[in-house]
Amino acid sequence: MKDTRLNGLKMFDDLPERPVIFIVGPTASGKTDLSIKVADLLDTEIISADSRYFYKGMDIGTDKPSPEELKRIKHHMIDIANLDETVSVAQFKDQAAQIINKLHHQKKIPVVVGGTGLYVHALLKNWSMPELEADQQLRDELEKYADLYGKKRLYDFLSKVDPVSAEAIDYQNVRRTIRAVEVILKTGKTFSSQRNKNEMIYSTKMIGILWDRNTLYERIDKRIDAMIAGGLVDEVKRIKQEGFSKNLPAMSAIGYREITDCLDGTITLDEAIMMMRRNSRTFVRRQSNWFKVDDPTIRWFDGRNLDITEVWQYLRSEYGWTLPRSKQTHI
Repeated sequence: MKDTRLNGLKMFDDLPERPVIFIVGPTASGKTDLSIKVADLLDTEIISADSRYFYKGMDIGTDKPSPEELKRIKHHMIDIANLDETVSVAQFKDQAAQIINKLHHQKKIPVVVGGTGLYVHALLKNWSMPELEADQQLRDELEKYADLYGKKRLYDFLSKVDPVSAEAIDYQNVRRTIRAVEVILKTGKTFSSQRNKNEMIYSTKMIGILWDRNTLYERIDKRIDAMIAGGLVDEVKRIKQEGFSKNLPAMSAIGYREITDCLDGTITLDEAIMMMRRNSRTFVRRQSNWFKVDDPTIRWFDGRNLDITEVWQYLRSEYGWTLPRSKQTHI
């Protein structure tokens, strides 16, 4: 495959202005492996748009790229925050944009990879999120409500008043639910309606990895089994021993909250594994709302017969670029 590799500088000069390649798809679809192969061929770097990868110390349960993979290709937006910190969509977008600009100056084509739809689309479509000064008193009241009546009840309220935002939020993520409700109560407008959709600033080509649902579920189950065998329980135990609360936003990631409940004695390990599988399936369905099979801007490749040569030929072609409106719409 190396014999077909193009010189990065030469390829960059032949492309539309400010090119960025996105690799998307559901969890366990093989995005990491494909992105590393593509970045290697392009002699470039990877920007992770997976919110689970932001946090230090959460490695096994998030299935982060291995140390060998991170050494092979430089990755950005991985291990950028402690477990008790948060990385907002606006923060992610700003930092990712700075990295993209740096790579463009080096005449490299950035590869953005991830399955967190909100973060991918904020960068892809140049969204600007509503900026509202935090009302800590209101947040405390909403948190008390969630503690008293259950986080699902607060999430159900959000689903009724702003179903678009609710669709993008896991009900277990109380912090994001509270933020969306806070915006509604403070402004009288839904959180989703205040998402400003500016003109795209990048020329983009999107690749998706597609699996039939049953096969994808089998891959997820095998990955969960590998996580358990690889020490996920000990990883969560270490996080607990370091004093990090299970109520932290970072700990809402699938695997961590279930294993925490197991360690707390409220469920068995078998029950935790069953819940991980069930919650992963729900997550896949949520991801499909962000990355639709009929989206004309995404070129889907069959995961069962994924051929890097075919992907490479598509990337080298002049077709498939989505350009800013001021340049062109889609070719």
